[in-house]
Amino acid sequence: MTVPSVDDSLSARLLPFALSMVAGSVDIIGFLGLDGLFTAHITGNIVILAAKLVAGQQAPVSYLISAPVFMVVLALTRLFVTGLERIGIASLLPLLLLQFLLLLMFLAICLAQWPRIEPDTAIMILAGMLGVSAMAVQNEVARISLKGAPSTAVMTTNITLLAIDVGEILFDRNLHVAARQRAKRTWPAIVGFLVGCALGAACESDFGLRSLALPVGIALVALVMGIAAVRAHPVETKAA
Repeated sequence: MTVPSVDDSLSARLLPFALSMVAGSVDIIGFLGLDGLFTAHITGNIVILAAKLVAGQQAPVSYLISAPVFMVVLALTRLFVTGLERIGIASLLPLLLLQFLLLLMFLAICLAQWPRIEPDTAIMILAGMLGVSAMAVQNEVARISLKGAPSTAVMTTNITLLAIDVGEILFDRNLHVAARQRAKRTWPAIVGFLVGCALGAACESDFGLRSLALPVGIALVALVMGIAAVRAHPVETKAA
């Protein structure tokens, strides 16, 4: 068993773009529809939580538990991947499927509660944590299931690396080849996230949390891309 690479096929190269669109749209829809909850940028929740505590304001439960939930899901996902590796199954497709199912449940709860969406109720806190869990799984996809993939859920690192690579391309001839290769992998994720944010914001303003159908649909497309990427991935053969 080997890990698929972003350089294996067109579908593999496009997968980070699609996943970044998922993250961007889920993050902005959750932020607008769930009282400022970030599902992808968990550090944003910590910043807002600290600001509310300093100001003496009541902190939403979702802010308090988002970081622990994110960390627990990361650990459980890594344990799941370890189990898959032991039986010789590549983790890309199982994780993409898991992410899709988590987002689908997120959407289902929002549709069931529509139009009375109250972010502080238990059912909507659960819905928000499903979104957080989906983004935790997506972080694992980029980290361990797709070789050479940039971060697809948090863009700070990508923007930093892209800026450094652009500088090396312009000013350091000895490093420009490697920098071009890295930049070629990084910029689609940044563009995908921005497009996802724009589409998510536009849809949320018209449809509210029902617009989660957008990232759910893109996640399904990403799953199909993952299937194509796995099929195109060269299989290692052991010498007799």
